[in-house]
Amino acid sequence: MEKSVSNGSFTGDSPLDDIDGADADAGAQKIQEPTLWRDDGWTARVIKNEDDDGWAVEMIQDGQDEPALVGPWTMGRDKKNPKPLDSSAFITLVKTASEVLRRHEQQLHALLHKNIKVSTDDGQVTVKLDIVPDDDDPYATLSAWDAYGEELGRANVAVSFKLTMESATKWIESGYPARAG
Repeated sequence: MEKSVSNGSFTGDSPLDDIDGADADAGAQKIQEPTLWRDDGWTARVIKNEDDDGWAVEMIQDGQDEPALVGPWTMGRDKKNPKPLDSSAFITLVKTASEVLRRHEQQLHALLHKNIKVSTDDGQVTVKLDIVPDDDDPYATLSAWDAYGEELGRANVAVSFKLTMESATKWIESGYPARAG
């Protein structure tokens, strides 16, 4: 796959082709070339768009192997080569890629940490499900907390356990057994 531009014209054969996310933090030198910018922990690289005749830009955070963001990139004035990267575009790309990572982290957190509030005769109880997605031994913990932040019970549950109002209420009514589900 062709990936580089040298002196503003596409060559497809450059030492810049060897730069990847894993190497990006090794040197951490600032680079500002027409199709490769590196600064502030990020590398922007203009690449040939595999889906059509155009160009794409990928944003790789230092130390990562995969890009955080890949998007279309504008053609230059000659309608053949890519438009050169510039400071303004790089700043915008860093902001966008950072926001993509932030949203991904928030989504993952929401998936792995859930809670439900249940009204009981003794007051409101918050039941939390925390999943640890370990590659070798994933596990999940169910815990119950009163309105004052005191833990009422804790149980090990299957990673597939579904925290619903019904399952939380059932666990509370059964006296918070150490094994639930």
